[in-house]
Amino acid sequence: MPRDEVGRMPKNDAIDPELVRELANLVTETGLSEIEVEKGDLRIRVARRLEPVNVQVAAPAPLAAVAPPPAAAAAPSPLAPAEPARAQPGTVPSPMVGTAYLRPSPDAKAFVDVGSKVEVGDKLLLIEAMKTFNEIVAPRAGTISAIFVEDGQPVEFGEALLVIT
Repeated sequence: MPRDEVGRMPKNDAIDPELVRELANLVTETGLSEIEVEKGDLRIRVARRLEPVNVQVAAPAPLAAVAPPPAAAAAPSPLAPAEPARAQPGTVPSPMVGTAYLRPSPDAKAFVDVGSKVEVGDKLLLIEAMKTFNEIVAPRAGTISAIFVEDGQPVEFGEALLVIT
């Protein structure tokens, strides 16, 4: 490899550290495990090690232990993101950063609505990331009791999307 008078490689043969940082950020932001870019003889692969996550779902409290809401408090809308509801069992989190779509096209009916019955594997919504539409499917059977996102809303990794009870 030819070097300059100081012993450094010429810039056009060096790997751009800013490009590597940008690729690493892209991997993190999109939830991908790796990305590879190739241009001529230059090939850059950025990968991250994904640690397994153990998820424990708490059993719902018995109905007798649930206190009724105060009469003065208004019932929250099923579409309104309420922090306590996001921690409840049956919450389906976003597996990636992207844009959530509740319907296959702007003029189509939503995949699910509050009250819809779903089976394991039923399509709940789409998340678009890097011009790819990813189907989010029901991890369990049940009834949609709350939807926390709106059509076309940006979502973060781990953000609560909806609840299946």
